[in-house]
Amino acid sequence: MAQYMLLIHIPSTGTPAPEDGGAKTEDWFRYTQELEGAGVHVAGDALELVESATTVRVRDGETLITDGPFAETKEILAGFYIIDVPDLDSALKWAAKMPNIGYGSVEVRPVMVFDQQPASA
Repeated sequence: MAQYMLLIHIPSTGTPAPEDGGAKTEDWFRYTQELEGAGVHVAGDALELVESATTVRVRDGETLITDGPFAETKEILAGFYIIDVPDLDSALKWAAKMPNIGYGSVEVRPVMVFDQQPASA
């Protein structure tokens, strides 16, 4: 099994209302329950609005703190899931079922596995 992160992106202008094809809170709960029921859910959560973000950079030894996200984009990162599935094809199938897929996008990325062996001295 391999872990994949499903990064949930929505339009920066906001999501459509449920009557206009937007996802309802119940849709997200149902999706999460489906992941849990299939035994593939590892973690997941929604993020606060992009206006609450703070970006930190260190350049030439100086820490720079900026209100807001790293960059202005047409889509914003709204949340994530980490799933444990057999392969990329399985992860892509779960991404295609996400409630926001009709108006947003889902970036699917494998979680990197590091060798846990201590380095030799």
